[in-house]
Amino acid sequence: MTIKLDSMPRIAVMTAFPPEWAALVDSVASPETYTVNGLTILTGTLAGKAVVLMQSGISMVNAAMNTQLLIDRFAIGSIVFSGIAGGVDPDLSVGDVSVPERWGQNFEVAVARETASGFAPPTGIPGGTDLPGHGALFPRDVLIGNADDAVAERRWFKADPDLVALAIQVAGQVVLERCLPPAEGEEPHCLEHQPRVIVGGTGVSGTAFVDNADYRRYLAAVYQARVVDMESAAVAQVAYANQVPFVVFRSVSDLAGGDAGANQMLTFMGLAASNSAHLVRAFVAEMPVLGA
Repeated sequence: MTIKLDSMPRIAVMTAFPPEWAALVDSVASPETYTVNGLTILTGTLAGKAVVLMQSGISMVNAAMNTQLLIDRFAIGSIVFSGIAGGVDPDLSVGDVSVPERWGQNFEVAVARETASGFAPPTGIPGGTDLPGHGALFPRDVLIGNADDAVAERRWFKADPDLVALAIQVAGQVVLERCLPPAEGEEPHCLEHQPRVIVGGTGVSGTAFVDNADYRRYLAAVYQARVVDMESAAVAQVAYANQVPFVVFRSVSDLAGGDAGANQMLTFMGLAASNSAHLVRAFVAEMPVLGA
């Protein structure tokens, strides 16, 4: 039997890796630390709301495993994920924050055999292969249900509509950063544009870091994806299975292979993580008190 570590209803605020965690950890007031499976988990308040803050670790497996850990060990009323992502939508730029209304997996695939006439995806397999492939890779849906829905093939997991609506409301209240903090004696390194918040559309997640212009175009065409990352769809799937409302904030750190030069993730991940965190703090401040 899993024992709850804390019984207070809380908003789970999740991040994937250190820059995202660092952008939020100092905002948690009256923190109490728990260590589970080597993870550091903080409870406290953020913008006046009871929260539990976790760094899940990069990858779909880590994200799914540790989302379930939070739900099992704490009284989670909703999940808010804050992090960075690769931009897929050509209209997005580095520093912009995307808040998709649905998430799916782009690397849940069948690897097709090659024939004289091209790649031939298997037919009749669980999850199907009805979407166009990228080379030998043909997307599949996942089979999953919850307490109210029978197990079925599902492609999308929808963010909570009330949380998405709140994100639209909060988006106009936050001015995002466009400059990296300068090193001592240097001028700040700034984006040429003012970053924006874009709410709605589709996000995708998979087990691969995407830095390929052709695959980026494929994700835009087949999934109409705005951003791609390695955790959010896993969090969304676990949230759906447990019937926990969720929403994800992802700031663009690079263009997933669409950059004019080298990938910019290492340059701008701090700025992107900070922009997502700015928006999440404002968002949590406007969330209703759990149990009120």
